[in-house]
Amino acid sequence: MNLKSLSPDIVIDDAALLADEAKYCSFGDTVHYVDPPKIFRHAEGSYIYDSENIPFLDLQMWYSAVNFGYGNKRLNDRLKAQIDLLPQVASQYLHQGKIELAKTIAVDAKKKFGLDGRCHFNVGGAQAVEDSLKLVRNARGGKSLMFAFEGGYHGRTLGASSITSSYRYRRRFGHFGERAQFIPFPYPFRRPKGMTPEEYSDACVRQFERLFETEYNGVWDPKVGEAEYAAFYVEPIQGTGGYVIPPKNFFIDLKKVLDKYGILMVVDEIQMGFWRTGKLWSIEHFGVTPDVLVFGKALTNGLNPLSGIWAREELINPTVFPPGSTHSTFNSNPLGTALGLEVIQMGYELDYETRVAEKGRHFLDGLRDLQKRHKEIGDVDGLGLALRAEICTDDGFTPNKALLDRMVDIGLAGGLTHEGKKIGLVLDVGGWYKNVITFAPSLDISHDEIDLAIALLDQLLTLAKRG
Repeated sequence: MNLKSLSPDIVIDDAALLADEAKYCSFGDTVHYVDPPKIFRHAEGSYIYDSENIPFLDLQMWYSAVNFGYGNKRLNDRLKAQIDLLPQVASQYLHQGKIELAKTIAVDAKKKFGLDGRCHFNVGGAQAVEDSLKLVRNARGGKSLMFAFEGGYHGRTLGASSITSSYRYRRRFGHFGERAQFIPFPYPFRRPKGMTPEEYSDACVRQFERLFETEYNGVWDPKVGEAEYAAFYVEPIQGTGGYVIPPKNFFIDLKKVLDKYGILMVVDEIQMGFWRTGKLWSIEHFGVTPDVLVFGKALTNGLNPLSGIWAREELINPTVFPPGSTHSTFNSNPLGTALGLEVIQMGYELDYETRVAEKGRHFLDGLRDLQKRHKEIGDVDGLGLALRAEICTDDGFTPNKALLDRMVDIGLAGGLTHEGKKIGLVLDVGGWYKNVITFAPSLDISHDEIDLAIALLDQLLTLAKRG
C-alpha cells in the first residue's frame, strides 16, 4: 500500500476514487443518484465545488442539515473553540453545554407551548425517533402501535422504518408486525375534484376520527375508553414526501381528535426545524402543541451529529423515564451541544424568522414566474425557505419523474452557464411520485443567488425538455 495515499494533502483523481468506491464501499449506506456518482472537493456558502473547481449552487443543503451555509464562520469558530476546551466526554458524565442546550430548548418550548418539559439527546434523526418510540411506549403502558401519515418519512432504522410509509424501506427486512397504520395526509395539489383544500383537510380528519366510532372500527374500546394506539407521528410539512404543506386548519382539527382519545402527538422536526420555515419549529405555524418533538439535522449545521427530543414533563421526568432508558455513546457530545447552543442563539440574534420569511417570498415569486413559462411545472408552494415545484407532463398534473431525473442529471453535470462560465445545480428529488423538486437552500442565500437559482432552473428545464 502507498501510505502517501492516506494523507489528506494528496489529491486522488476522480477515476481512481470511483474505482476504489466500486470495490471497497457498501452501496447500502448511500444512493447513487447519477452515473458516475459525483465527487465534490470543497464548499463555501451556498456552493459546493467539484474536481474541476466548477461551482454548484446547492438548493438542498444536505437535506436541510446545513441551514446556515457551508463553512459558516461563526459556527466553525465555535466548533474549533470547543475542540480546544472539552472535545470529548463520556455520556454518563455532565458538561455545561448539554445542560445549557437542554435548558434553552425547554425554556423556549415553555414560552411557546406553555408546558414544562425536558430534552433528551442522541446523535442522528432516526436514533432520536427510536428514543421517542421508547418514550411513548413507556408512557402508554407498552402499547407499540402508532399512527403515521401516507407520504411520511421518519428514518430507516427498524423502528423508524415501521412508521415510514414507504414499503420499499421494509421490503427486504422481514415482517414488521408493529407497522404503523398510515392515515391520508391532505395534499392540496392532488386533492379530490370539487373540494377546496380546507374541505379536503376536514374530510381527512373525519375519515381518521371514524376509526374511533365503534369497537368494530378496530382501534378503540368504548367500554374502557382506551385506544390500541400510543401516538401519531406527524411531519408538519412532509419532507421526503415532497414538502407538502397542509391547510392551516388541519393540525388543529387533528389534535382535537388525538386529545379526545388519549393519543400522543409526536412532531418530527428533523428536516423542518431550525428556521427552515421561518420558525424555530415548523409546527408553530399550525397552532397546536406537541406532546413530543423530535429534532436533528440543522441543530449543528451538519458539523457534528446531534439530535434529540423534547417532551412534556409528565412523559419524560426521571420517575417515569429513569436513567438508562436509552443510551448512545456519543449522545449529548460536547462538540454537538456547543454548536447547537450557538445555532439557536445565532438564529434569534440575527432574526432568521424575519429574514427567512422575506427570502422565501422572493423565491416563491420566482418559482411562480417560472411556472408561467413552463407548463410542466404543475404546482409551486412554500413556507419560508421550504419550497416545492412539482414537475408534470405538459398537462400540468400528470407526474413526470423522467423529466425531473433528466433535470437532476443535467444539473449535476456542471454544464449550465452563468456569465459565460460553467456552473452546476444541486437539486433534491422528493414527492409521492418522485416528481417534486424539494428546495432547501441555505437560509443565508442572497437575493442575487435566488435570482440565479431561478435562471438556472429555467435553463435546466429548457434543456431537459429537449430530451
